[in-house]
Amino acid sequence: MNAAMHPGSLSDIRVVEMGQLLAGPFCGQLLGDMGAEVIKIEPPGKGDPIREWGQGEDKVQWEVIARNKRSVTCNLRIPEGQELARKLIANADVLVENFKPGTLEKWGMSPEVLHRDNPALIIARMSGYGQYGPYSSRAGFGGIGEAMGGWRYIVGEPDRPPSRMGVSIGDTLCATYGCMGILAALHHREKTGEGQVVDTALYEAVLQVMEGLVVEYDHNEIIRERSGSILPGIAPSNVYSCKDGPFMIGANNDAIFKRLAQAMGQPELGNDPRYSTHLARGVRQTELDNLINDWTQTLTIDEVDALMIEHSIPAGRVYTARDMLADPHFKARDAIVEVETERFGKVKMQNAVPKLSRSPSGIRSPAPAVPGQDNVEIYGKLLDLDEGQVEALAADGVI
Repeated sequence: MNAAMHPGSLSDIRVVEMGQLLAGPFCGQLLGDMGAEVIKIEPPGKGDPIREWGQGEDKVQWEVIARNKRSVTCNLRIPEGQELARKLIANADVLVENFKPGTLEKWGMSPEVLHRDNPALIIARMSGYGQYGPYSSRAGFGGIGEAMGGWRYIVGEPDRPPSRMGVSIGDTLCATYGCMGILAALHHREKTGEGQVVDTALYEAVLQVMEGLVVEYDHNEIIRERSGSILPGIAPSNVYSCKDGPFMIGANNDAIFKRLAQAMGQPELGNDPRYSTHLARGVRQTELDNLINDWTQTLTIDEVDALMIEHSIPAGRVYTARDMLADPHFKARDAIVEVETERFGKVKMQNAVPKLSRSPSGIRSPAPAVPGQDNVEIYGKLLDLDEGQVEALAADGVI
């Protein structure tokens, strides 16, 4: 089934997105990929700051995060703009926002006010620390949530300061959990007709993926430390050096390790009591990694890869974007697709996930090229404003 030709699972859902930088827009992207009509409110003028984000002379990151969205402009800092936004939200199923807590209330758009006009509205609020608590009024970006949620402390080399991932993982985790909350709230609304507030904090979204970090301290008084490219006690599972670059091998299972030993031409290692069990390998993790690295350094990536496939060992190349675009598996699954954009022509980007067999997600429209390019259509369709009225709002600085 062609995802681009299917309306998607959420085709009957209208979303107003009022967030920026980055959790709110990513949540809107996820909903739009699933077929929701996403109306993005941008400030008049330059629009969302993400329009100017990304590496390279052409700032193309916007083309990913704003796909499947329509753009209207609205000055939320003035009463006329706030009134216009309230009317738009009254016609929506979901509002997504990631302003500092209290901002909606300051603009006359508290959940109580919005639910008076639209009791079934789902209000997804994403912020650094959540909508209540002693830190709720503080400003919070994704990196701060990563630090407070435990991520930053454990990422990096042991003898260096905490590091980060090369993407805004705190924001996208928050957005993903926010999207999950929206889907649960939509299901609740089907049964009851009730809207509700979905409150997602950046630091709590990060905390959710910290596995045993808290309970290990509470029960065993262990504080996880930075461990570089390994997970302590999980061996072998690391990136190893081949003649022509890095290669990832994960053989941290007794049976799989025996197969790795065979692939290395050293089958005796699989029965060696120093390495034959999970606990033993964990104790000798560095020693074992060095032993494997000594072997991989004698071979090319292609040679190691072929041996891993032959012996059914989880392993793989460490990909860059160039590698992804050349890989036949990415191509076979349409993991990367080509999108015709208004500003840059055809560009390749990651496709929507997960894959649904009956109501597939997908990219149905490119990102809006300019802020407010859908003002006339959206304000006309939803608020019955004619083109002259829209032009007057623009002249008055409302949109």
